[in-house]
Amino acid sequence: MGVKDTFPDSAGTDSYEVSEKPFDYVGEGGKTALLCETDPGIRDRLESALKKMGYHVTKAGTASDALKSMRFHGYDLIAVGENSDTDVILDHLRRFPMGVRRNIFVILLSETIRTMDNMAAFSRSVNLVINREHMDEADAIIGRGIADNEAFYQTFREALKEAGRL
Repeated sequence: MGVKDTFPDSAGTDSYEVSEKPFDYVGEGGKTALLCETDPGIRDRLESALKKMGYHVTKAGTASDALKSMRFHGYDLIAVGENSDTDVILDHLRRFPMGVRRNIFVILLSETIRTMDNMAAFSRSVNLVINREHMDEADAIIGRGIADNEAFYQTFREALKEAGRL
C-alpha cells in the first residue's frame, strides 16, 4: 500500500498535501497550520487568513486525515471546525504531553460559541474560539489570540529556560 493509499486527498485540492509529502521539510522558522474544517467557504477564508499570516497550511477533510497528518508533522497551529469529528481531534490533542501541547495553538471554529470566549475555550481545552460569523476578521482575531497566549506564558517559559528545561 503506497502513501497515496494511506493518506487520501479528501480536501479535494491541488495544493500542498500531506499525502504527497509525509516527511516534507517546511524550513527553519516556518510556521505550520493544520486546518480541520469541512465547510469549503469557511476553510478557504481561514486558509487565506493563515497564509497571509505566514503559515504553511495543510488541510484535513476528516478527523482520520487530521490524525494521520499529526503523526508525521508537528503543527504550530491547529484549527478545528465544530462538527461530529471535533471531539475525536480534541481528545487526541488532550493526550499530548503538556510540554508538546503547550506549543500548539488550537482554535475551535464554532457556530454557537462567542468569538474569544475564554471560559468556553478553557472548557473545550483550546486556546481560542472563533465564531463562524467572524471569519472575515480571522487574521486579526488569531493574531490577538496568539499575542495573548504568548503574554500569558512568557513568565512560565522564562522560568523553564532558567531551570534548563526549555
